[in-house]
Amino acid sequence: MTTTNGNGRIFNLIMYLILVLASLCVLVPVLWMMSTALKPIDEVMVTPPRWIPEHVTLESFTRIWKDYPFGTYFYNSIIVVLASTGISLVFSALAGYGVSRFQFRGRGTFLTFLLVTQMFPSIMLLIPFYKVLKTIGLVDTHWGLILVYISFSVPFCTWLMLGFFQGVPKELDEAATIDGCGRVRTFVQIILPLSLPGLAATAIYSFIVGWNEYMFAFILTTSENMKTLPIGIGQLNGFYKIVWNDLMAASILSSLPLIILFIFLQKYFISSLTAGAVKQ
Repeated sequence: MTTTNGNGRIFNLIMYLILVLASLCVLVPVLWMMSTALKPIDEVMVTPPRWIPEHVTLESFTRIWKDYPFGTYFYNSIIVVLASTGISLVFSALAGYGVSRFQFRGRGTFLTFLLVTQMFPSIMLLIPFYKVLKTIGLVDTHWGLILVYISFSVPFCTWLMLGFFQGVPKELDEAATIDGCGRVRTFVQIILPLSLPGLAATAIYSFIVGWNEYMFAFILTTSENMKTLPIGIGQLNGFYKIVWNDLMAASILSSLPLIILFIFLQKYFISSLTAGAVKQ
């Protein structure tokens, strides 16, 4: 018994060390980014590097709003990503619910097709997407990017929602039907509230896909008024020099929406949400 307990403590110690090292790998770049953003330009490239700036300043945070069209980039990203996330949630929830509750011809083929669409590298779809959007006049528009991001998100999000809907007992649909609820009312008032963890996971995935996407936004937007945050931050790299504190400040501000999204949606990541929903 003593030997077993000793081996357990050693194993736990090793696991804690691994977790600490993994946390450092994630946190050190973030802390260095924050430190650089708070430094004046003359402290950025000093040797040896300083973790704590001697003169803390917020000049880089104010400068990116005044000297760069950062507000325009931020606005474009918010509009495109929120619209694509909302539309992806609607379509993936409806598709996931339909597949989980109805048996129809081609059901397996449809699910397989959704998986196959995720197998192609996105670079292969760049030219076809550009030609299609060029034909219908949606290049360099918000709706062009929204449609592209929806096409990226809906297949995987449908599979996500399918898994959550399959975890909701079908007896709830039958009970709602007996009480006089139609399919739409059952879906909206009963099934969706019980699938909030799935909706939260789907929303976060779709938001991250659109918020961090660079390649399609770079090709499909040509005017300065339509560029998104990843494109704008990439343009902070000067031809002869890089203003590192401005670049780090822009990166920090661009990560705030993701942090806020996780803060508000983390409470929905609760397992066994539907436990006890069906009377035994």
